[in-house]
Amino acid sequence: MIILINFFLKKNRYLIEILILLILVDIFKMSKLIIVSNRLPLNITIENDLLSVSSSSGGLATGMRSVHDKGGSLWIGWSGIEEENLDLNLNKKINNQLVNENCASVSLTKTEVNDFYYGLSNKTLWPLFHYFTEFSTFDNNQWESYKKVNQKFADIVISNLTDGDRVWVHDYQLMLLPSMIRKMNPNVTIGFFLHIPFPSYEIFRIFPWREELLNGVLGSDLIGFHTYDYERHFMSSVKRLLRLNINFNQIVLNDRNVTVDTFPMGIDYDKFWNAAQNHHKLKNNQVSDLQKQLNLHIDSLPSNKLILSIDRLDYTKGIVNRILAFEIFLETYPQYKEKVRLVMLAVPSRSDVPQYKKLKRQTDEIVGRVNGKFSTVNWTPIWYFYRSMSFDNLIDLYTSSDIAMITPVRDGMNLVAKEYVSTRIFKKGVLILSEMAGASQEMNEAILVNPNDLNSLANSIKKAVEMPINDQITRNNILQKRLKRYNIHKWANDFMSSLLKTEIQSDSIKSIVIGIKENKKIISSFKNAKNRVLFFDYDGTLVDFNINPALAKPSNKILKYLEKLSMIPNTHVVINSGRDEAFFRKIFWKL
Repeated sequence: MIILINFFLKKNRYLIEILILLILVDIFKMSKLIIVSNRLPLNITIENDLLSVSSSSGGLATGMRSVHDKGGSLWIGWSGIEEENLDLNLNKKINNQLVNENCASVSLTKTEVNDFYYGLSNKTLWPLFHYFTEFSTFDNNQWESYKKVNQKFADIVISNLTDGDRVWVHDYQLMLLPSMIRKMNPNVTIGFFLHIPFPSYEIFRIFPWREELLNGVLGSDLIGFHTYDYERHFMSSVKRLLRLNINFNQIVLNDRNVTVDTFPMGIDYDKFWNAAQNHHKLKNNQVSDLQKQLNLHIDSLPSNKLILSIDRLDYTKGIVNRILAFEIFLETYPQYKEKVRLVMLAVPSRSDVPQYKKLKRQTDEIVGRVNGKFSTVNWTPIWYFYRSMSFDNLIDLYTSSDIAMITPVRDGMNLVAKEYVSTRIFKKGVLILSEMAGASQEMNEAILVNPNDLNSLANSIKKAVEMPINDQITRNNILQKRLKRYNIHKWANDFMSSLLKTEIQSDSIKSIVIGIKENKKIISSFKNAKNRVLFFDYDGTLVDFNINPALAKPSNKILKYLEKLSMIPNTHVVINSGRDEAFFRKIFWKL
């Protein structure tokens, strides 16, 4: 029997979408989120067969940990220990520990780490995406390793993937991963987020394997960036290199659409605010050695100022320019000698890469020269720390500093700027921020600077030092309200909500690919069912779209198939359409 329905969906479209969304949200609660990044959010060390596991302090790990700790997720990444350094016993110990942390490890050899991570990821993609084209190298062996390692990640993801799970892939090391996962499981929902800038088309086109990289990312359903500029650059490269149609923020593929959007990453605001409040309540005998050292400067003269600089030691962070600008400041405004001190924390990073070795040597030399030039018996202009610091010591630095000077020459977001502002419990303090950092688009109340203009940078230090308290309070009030509202939880929820919405594709934009396994299951279920209902859409399914709707009629072959299906016992064929009854009586009167 064939049933014709003048479907009410178009008149009640939004009601239907809401119902579907509620159903998907319910399903989402039962599924798990698979987070995939190059490294696990853990520091794993082995000494004398003793295993030590602690939380890592990287930007991604810090940002996503609050999401992961809520439960219902699995984090996949490299443990940080090469295959050659693991025996069966140690490998078992690590895996057992990872299970307790809801993590799974991807095994990498020393050669793969060198070619994939230190090679293509950090000698090619990192400098290229940050506009340091002179540092980019293009090695085919490293590219092959990049593909091989991405496939390793894909294999581990698939082995842990169950129906209804979502996958969230992070960052430039895994840009091929979304398409690899989709090839093995076409119906999975995949999100991808790039934590570094996406360069302009003129820069990106330099990359030899550019089409493959773009197609890799386009395996996602949702692609996220920190700023609209990065989103715009990506869309431009897709349009020019792949010749794909783009409709607003939708990239049109053959079987589905890919959504591209902006999600500026936030921080765990309450964590830093509460830590700053607890720090203020500490008694003198409870403070750290670092805080005691900072207090010596603060107590020597109430008008003394501490300027804070915190970064990984990376050529994108503008550390050398910052020191040179501070030197110009002291030369131009000598009245601030012995009254203003720059506290620099440079966290070691990729110390085996030649450019980073050179930067470390250059930084050491410039700090030494400036200190030698201006130091007095009681005052050293720059306190320089080259090491990682605990969270408590970071809070020491944040809360003790009158000014934070965060001036990268190029940065995807920069969460340090947000962390500093979130610790201003008395609303005092000034942020000097590079306009080249993604965070600058959210933090206009900071003193925004061009990090390449050293004289302007030096003048911004003077402006920060002399800024009235009322002005500081006004600026920080606005910044803190914004950071508290759009924190790390809001960022993750917004991304996941958008990812969930990609599953609600109106007019069947997103196709569900049926493989051999699914096909057998459908046929078996159909044969064994006592009653069956088959739904067919008319326009676009049984017939092609036609400029003249009256000419849109199914072929004789389609009509015969429908007739045969309707003659199967206990089987109903339903055709959904917005056309009127009279039209269908002309088409199906024989059936």
